[in-house]
Amino acid sequence: MTQSDYDPQIVAEHAAALAQKGLTFMGVEVFDPVNFWMLLLRFAFNLLVCWIIIQYFYYKKSRRKDYYFTFMAFSVTIFLLLFLLQSIPMQIGFALGLFAIFGMIRYRTETVQIREMTYLFVIIGISVINGLAMDVPHFTVLAANLLFIIIIWALESNKILKHTSNKIVLYEKIALIKPERYDELLADLKERTGLAITKVEIGHIDFLRDVAYVKVYYKGNSNEINTIDNITRFS
Repeated sequence: MTQSDYDPQIVAEHAAALAQKGLTFMGVEVFDPVNFWMLLLRFAFNLLVCWIIIQYFYYKKSRRKDYYFTFMAFSVTIFLLLFLLQSIPMQIGFALGLFAIFGMIRYRTETVQIREMTYLFVIIGISVINGLAMDVPHFTVLAANLLFIIIIWALESNKILKHTSNKIVLYEKIALIKPERYDELLADLKERTGLAITKVEIGHIDFLRDVAYVKVYYKGNSNEINTIDNITRFS
């Protein structure tokens, strides 16, 4: 093959393609500025949205620093995992598999409450959307994240859903649990607990010890969630 056999146009196109692709090492591109800045911008946006939801909606009521850490760590992990593996052909099945796995989480130290599980599911969902929606218009992704924030704000607001706290009480005046003495039961519990009780439900009754479990609903002095309201015995 002589020098005249080379097509200058093909050589020029090949050189341009190599220049556009950039430096490679072991067949992998070392630095892609477009992908790099996309990672930083989407990561910052995803982190901001998750932080707003956790800080101003979840933590404002629960004050649980352990779940604060868990939610933020999940957000970072899920986003980076999906963003960096978005080229995998089975990305949708992979994302749904993550939902199935995390949807069955149950920590051995304690049962995760439904509120915490819901927020965990929301954080995972937001991170999956922001990590995989690369071909979706930016305005659409922004609108989806804003919808998450607006809906959670509306549901957490006392203007729509009035927050009612409840406690499980081991009650010894078993004679007052009769339906016809409900008003006496309510008055006695209000007097002894000092709570603005609005409703009482009768649970398990133990005639051998003359006690019964009753669930009282009351208006709390604040919007914070009491995490030990439903504990009925010491471990």
